[in-house]
Amino acid sequence: MDEKKKEFAGSPDEQQVAQSTYISPQARLLHDPAVTFEEYQYYARRTREEEKHLESPKLRWREIINRSANKDARPIEAGADGNVPEVNFAHESDRLQITSDEWTNASRAMRTASSGAAFYLITTDILGPYGVGFAMGTLGWGPGIALYTVFGFMAGYSGYLLWHVFLGLDSYEFPCRNYGDLAFRTWGTTARYATNILQALGLLLILGQVTIQYGQNISQVSQFRLCYIICPLLFVIAGFFMTQIRTLKNYGLVANFSVWLTVLVIFITMGVIAHSPPNYAISVLGSAGATVDPTTITPDAQGNYPPVIHYGGLPAANLVGSINGLLSGVLAYAGAQLFVEFLAEMKRPRDFLKAMWGAQFFIYSVYLIYGCYVYHFQGQYSYQISYQGVSVYGWQTAGNMISLIAAIIAAGLYGNIGIKVFYNNILMDIFSAPPLITRRGKIFYAAIVPVWWTIAFIIAAAIPDYFGFVSVISASALLTLTYTLPPLFAVGYDIQNNAHRESEGEGFDPITGKVTRHGTTAQRWMRGLLSGGPVRVAQNVWHVLYFFASLSMCGLGMYAAVEGLVTSFKNPQLNSFSCRSPLNLNA
Repeated sequence: MDEKKKEFAGSPDEQQVAQSTYISPQARLLHDPAVTFEEYQYYARRTREEEKHLESPKLRWREIINRSANKDARPIEAGADGNVPEVNFAHESDRLQITSDEWTNASRAMRTASSGAAFYLITTDILGPYGVGFAMGTLGWGPGIALYTVFGFMAGYSGYLLWHVFLGLDSYEFPCRNYGDLAFRTWGTTARYATNILQALGLLLILGQVTIQYGQNISQVSQFRLCYIICPLLFVIAGFFMTQIRTLKNYGLVANFSVWLTVLVIFITMGVIAHSPPNYAISVLGSAGATVDPTTITPDAQGNYPPVIHYGGLPAANLVGSINGLLSGVLAYAGAQLFVEFLAEMKRPRDFLKAMWGAQFFIYSVYLIYGCYVYHFQGQYSYQISYQGVSVYGWQTAGNMISLIAAIIAAGLYGNIGIKVFYNNILMDIFSAPPLITRRGKIFYAAIVPVWWTIAFIIAAAIPDYFGFVSVISASALLTLTYTLPPLFAVGYDIQNNAHRESEGEGFDPITGKVTRHGTTAQRWMRGLLSGGPVRVAQNVWHVLYFFASLSMCGLGMYAAVEGLVTSFKNPQLNSFSCRSPLNLNA
């Protein structure tokens, strides 16, 4: 616990005054440890009350295609008077020159997305369905279905916890702009730094992974005639343009298109694999059989491949392979790290919950139906990228190209959020960069996009066995962001919230700026943990258990990922700075 939490100190009978004079929100530092939990809550309640009277925005293509179509409407980007000042809020001297209304209007200007946009943004993150058949092949029918169900529900529950904490701490005066802000307001500065590093690293490496993966798409479509290093570069160049879409409201419209492209690829591959054999030749590069038991995909002396087989339970031959399959199931839902960024740009964040649960159910249904279908027809030959496991070249190419377009949109979303995390927490905090809603901020954002993509590509292309390396980062970063941190934030928030006793004179006084608390730090935290009745106490205990269980899952994932890396590096490894495609078995 850092300095922020030391405000609780004092004798049990003493009234604590954490602040004696009122300081307006715009006069604060961007991440000011002197702002108390009670002050965040006070302004959050005011903001939630105002949002109840706002009309939920609609998701309309026409507003993007023809900006003049809505020219007569009142701008939703501004506040009551539509006045958003063109000043740099990162400089304290500039913030002191603006009024409270201008400050809150600038915050309102960032909130334009609808619940429909949030639904499509969440479902854009379904890069996972193509690997579900592979995961089922490493886990077997029973464990595979059970684990996808459990982890899908828990991912949704983590999303609920983030929504719960966000509504209690976000406001126009003190907006929560990214995942690290929840860590800061519940556990302090150190937690914020750790969370931001994990999130930025995870997003950067995912972007690199997607770049290399879909570079392989282009290589396979060209039948390896195109020098391989050019293939991911083409994907990167397309990403430069896609990530120029700055607001998530506008990105939601493009994300809609991505979702249905993914569904189209799923239907195409389902139809083809039901009437054609598996792609036997490519199975040695990344099928379930290659991971669990290579003898099940090894042809005999006459070149005949073994028949398709299925497992009812966990395959006994390779525990590490099964754990990696389990990781695939867990990481398929690792999108909660983006939820705070979605909430931060919604006009009515309260509507996020229905969008999130709807998206989670959609993702779960697609994953399970498609994964079981692929595993039924291809068994141990189920490939990590299902449409590349199709043996008919024409349909394989169709899957590659359609999924490529969807992947550019999804990768652009990762780039968008990753750049905003970097911009808000590094450039604005340390280098006093202007906010993204200003003209200079928009120019800075546009300039950072190609740099961000280039760094992601260079890291991904330079590391041998990059997917093995990313599995380590995924186990340590993405699992933590989706399953470990949400219950930790919820515990920190609920304990401080339950410790508050308004009937005893505790709380924040907006007139004087005083924050009154009774009791010592330990007394308040114990009171917050054990008060509120048996349901709240049980809820706090459950969140603590959830936190430690997910930590254990991270450790298990790290073990499997490192073991996989050790096995991979027993053979010579190539990086992507080469003309030879990793999919070309005849090279």
